[in-house]
Amino acid sequence: MSHFTAELLGTMMLILLGNGVVAGVVLQRSKAYQAGWVVITLGWGLAVMVAAYMVGHISGAYLNPALTIAFAVAGKLAWAEVGSMIVAQMLGAFLGAVLVWLHYYPHWSKTERQDDKLAVFATAPAIKHTPSNLLSEIIGTFVLVFALLAMGGEGVVFADGLKTLIVGFLIVAIGMSLGGTTGYAINPARDLGPRLAHAILPIPGKGSSQWGYAWIPVVGPVIGAVLAALLYGYVY
Repeated sequence: MSHFTAELLGTMMLILLGNGVVAGVVLQRSKAYQAGWVVITLGWGLAVMVAAYMVGHISGAYLNPALTIAFAVAGKLAWAEVGSMIVAQMLGAFLGAVLVWLHYYPHWSKTERQDDKLAVFATAPAIKHTPSNLLSEIIGTFVLVFALLAMGGEGVVFADGLKTLIVGFLIVAIGMSLGGTTGYAINPARDLGPRLAHAILPIPGKGSSQWGYAWIPVVGPVIGAVLAALLYGYVY
C-alpha cells in the first residue's frame, strides 16, 4: 500500500468514527442522542487510535495536514511527500463524511436544528469571537503537535503500539480540556473535507455550511502546528 492510499484510508476511518460519534449524539432518534461531550471526546480519541493503528506502520498515520506540515518543518518528514499526503487526507476526510451521511441517512429528516446537522460535519464556535476562536485552534493544535514531537524524541522508548494508544488519550485530553470553545478541529482536513460534503450532499433542511468561519479551523491548526515544530526544534 502506498503512503497516499494509507493516508486516504486512515483519514476516512478517522472521520467515519469521529464524525460518526458526533452524529450519534446530536441527531434525533439515535440511540446515543444527547449522550454528551464526554462520549464525543472519547469517540474522537478512539477514532484517532484506530486509524493510527491501521496505517501507522505504512505512512506514519499523519492524517492531518497541520501535523504533516509540522513534521516537515521539524525535519521528520520529507517536504516532497507533504503535498500528496495532504491531498490524500482531504479526500479521505470527504469520503468519511459521506459514509457518515449514509450511515445516519434516516436521521437527517428527523432532526430539526440546522446547527446540529452541520455539527456532524464541521466545527463551530460556542461563542463567536474570531480572535479567540482562532487562538483556541492554535493552542489546541500546538498541544497536539508539541506532545507528539516530544514523545517521539531521542531517548523516549515505548513498547510496541503503546505510543499510538497514548495518542488516543492525548486527543481525549485536548477535547476535554480545550475543545469546549470551538469543537477542537485541530486538523484542517477534519473540518474542510466534511464541510464540503455538507455543502454538496442532499441533506434535508441542512442550512448554511458557514463558510465564513471555515478558514479558522484551517489556518489556526497550521499556525499552531508550525509554532510547535519551531519551539520543539529550539528546546530539544
